[in-house]
Amino acid sequence: MPKNLHLELTDDQRRGLRVLLARRDLTRHTRLRAECVRLLDRERSVAEVADLLECNPVTVRAAVHRFEKGGLDELPDAPRPGRPARILGPEDRRELAGLLDVSAAAGIIWSAPALRDRLRDERGVEISAYWLWELLRRDGFRWKRTRDSVRHHADPVLQQAARAKLEDLRPCGRPLMPDSMT
Repeated sequence: MPKNLHLELTDDQRRGLRVLLARRDLTRHTRLRAECVRLLDRERSVAEVADLLECNPVTVRAAVHRFEKGGLDELPDAPRPGRPARILGPEDRRELAGLLDVSAAAGIIWSAPALRDRLRDERGVEISAYWLWELLRRDGFRWKRTRDSVRHHADPVLQQAARAKLEDLRPCGRPLMPDSMT
């Protein structure tokens, strides 16, 4: 049977632990490890802590060993391997928002791939079109898919002339086109 772990923190460590647990940006695992340390400091057993936090006792023991190895600095997750996440800096986002506002006023429509290409060419920012679309959505920008139509380019004078010509070709007083088409 494994020995019972007992942990006693100094006042500075308790203060640091409270500060750590007050942060809102902690990952789930970091918070779990910090809670394990906090509860063990309050003289709870490993089994009680595991039951309270709904985790395995092995997880509790691993958190204690991490803490004993390096203190509070050892509790957060290690950096993940691979390319860091692509983010737009605040300046890039402000410029993009300004561009979209000016474009909307001028009636210019942007697609996410076109915006991505512009960011790459002008600001040197490499980002996927989907991630750019997601960031813009989070910033409150909305758009919908445009329709392939040229109806807004139609000349009303030419349309009226075509209707008159069709009216002359109408056989026996019946309309050539239903009313819904005009």
